[in-house]
Amino acid sequence: MRRLILLRHAKSDWPEGIADPERPLAPRGRQAAPRIGRYLAAEGLIPGRILVSPARRTRETWELVSAQMPGVPAGMSEPRIYEAGATRLLAVLRDQPAEIHTLMLVGHNPGLEDLAETLVQHGSSAARDAMDEKFPTGAVAVIDLPVDDWSAIAPESGRLDRFVTPRTLADET
Repeated sequence: MRRLILLRHAKSDWPEGIADPERPLAPRGRQAAPRIGRYLAAEGLIPGRILVSPARRTRETWELVSAQMPGVPAGMSEPRIYEAGATRLLAVLRDQPAEIHTLMLVGHNPGLEDLAETLVQHGSSAARDAMDEKFPTGAVAVIDLPVDDWSAIAPESGRLDRFVTPRTLADET
C-alpha cells in the first residue's frame, strides 16, 4: 500500500513585473499554510518524502506547512512538477523508490487536480464531491494506492481517503 498526499500551494500573489515562477504567497496564503500543516501533523499525515515544485509559492507553502510538522523530512525540489500535467506527474510518482510508503507532492493546478482525477476511482463520497467541485489553493488530497511499488500505479486505482481545504479547516477551529 502506498499513500499519496497532494498539496496545492497556498494562495499566491500576482505582483506586477514578477515572473510566474517567482510569485510569492499572498497574505491569505501565509495564514492558510500553517493551518494545513497543523492539520497534517494532528492527523499523522507525515510523508516519508516530499517533492516540491521549484516555484517560489510552493517553496513558501512547504516552509510554512513543514514548520508545523515536527520531524518531517526536508522537501526536495522537483523541477518536473512545475507546469506539469497529470501524465508528467504520474511519471514522477512512478520514479519513486519502493522504500517510500507515503509521498507528498507540493505543486500546482491544473496538474494536481488532473492527477487526482486520474488516480481516484469514480464514485460518490463527501470527499470526492468536494474535490470534484473545486481543488482550491491550499487544498490537500490524500489518496491510498493498493500497490507495492510506485511504478505499478495505474489510473483509477486509488481511493480518496480525504480532501480538505483551508476553508474547511477554518470552519472546524
